[in-house]
Amino acid sequence: MSDKPQSPTLTRAAMGITPGRALNVSPGGIEELRRDIQVLMDIEAIKQVKHAYFRCIDTANWGEIGDYFHDDVTVHFIGGTYEWKLAGKQAYLDAVTQSFNRQAIGHHNGHQPEIQILGETEATGIWYLADNMWQLDSRYFTTGTALYWDRYVKVDGRWLIRETRYRRIYELNSVLEERPQPATHYLGDFGTPLRAS
Repeated sequence: MSDKPQSPTLTRAAMGITPGRALNVSPGGIEELRRDIQVLMDIEAIKQVKHAYFRCIDTANWGEIGDYFHDDVTVHFIGGTYEWKLAGKQAYLDAVTQSFNRQAIGHHNGHQPEIQILGETEATGIWYLADNMWQLDSRYFTTGTALYWDRYVKVDGRWLIRETRYRRIYELNSVLEERPQPATHYLGDFGTPLRAS
């Protein structure tokens, strides 16, 4: 008997993603038009939050990354060889800063956003992740894709990530024959120093 799910789990319904506000121009006057424009600006603001998140993790920008998360964020990432379940911004920051250390090279891109505006202060998003991650000290390389699904809240006029999840679509792991020798290595200079064993 298999433990594998009997139906796909990466569907909108399984992820809890419901339709948001329809992206149609309202038939009314200037105030409705303002609301329509605000929806488009909210979608753009959410995109900028997620793109900044990817930029910050790959550049060890720990001073800025916390600005994009709600204090009570929940995190659940399912990879091929790992699973992270974290509660709270500090727990997430502690975990990610250790992963993006001076022996790591990260390359994370989020594509194809599907943003649903649920109300003035609530939204959801689905993102397609493509990533590469090298651990130089162990010569370990991971590449793959995943689907993220997030919940966002607007607090004091700023969109924040309130919940973030992903599940891998595929993950390939390998031990490299030789340690990579990058011509430049940003995390090598600015990543978190490894703790002494």
